[in-house]
Amino acid sequence: MRRGVRVVWRVALVALVAVLAYLTWNLYGVWHAGRTDDAVAADAIVVLGAAQWDGKPSPVLKARLDHAADLYEQGVAPVIVVTGGNQPGDRVTQGFAAYQYLKDLGVPESSLRVEVDGTNTYEELSASANILRAGGLGDEVVLVSDPYHMQRALLIADEVGLTPHGSPADTETSVESTVRETAAVSLGRLLSFRRMANWLS
Repeated sequence: MRRGVRVVWRVALVALVAVLAYLTWNLYGVWHAGRTDDAVAADAIVVLGAAQWDGKPSPVLKARLDHAADLYEQGVAPVIVVTGGNQPGDRVTQGFAAYQYLKDLGVPESSLRVEVDGTNTYEELSASANILRAGGLGDEVVLVSDPYHMQRALLIADEVGLTPHGSPADTETSVESTVRETAAVSLGRLLSFRRMANWLS
């Protein structure tokens, strides 16, 4: 009986160590991706959606768009895809607010593509991939989002068939957001991000 109990405890300890190692690995991935700017020559820049206030980008979305505009001016890619649909109570989509903001900054309308139906990162990136394919563009993209969000965005982009590179915007990252993203990345790698998006939608 005692031997059986010891075996159970050993198995539980090994399982706990494995779980902690897996979470630590993903935590490092979230941290590293958020601090790595891999903006290479690509087919498009994809800006992940964030809050907007009646057509005006929130500070978070503005930081992402300013960074995307800088990348565009540097010649990183000829096209910017802006993403994001309506959140409850919104009169304007995140994608349209982003489009208008970049246009006002001087980015030519011909260089902008808009995705306005996505309500989460998976939907935005899946739709962006379809937009690029429909337009005859390649699948190599530079993703722009907040540092804490970058690892999950890269993994999802890969899952939907894109070849992604990350270029985080200059925004703050809290401990809470890092922990939340570590959990999301850990689950997504085990279950697939598509399944997670379906469950949460």
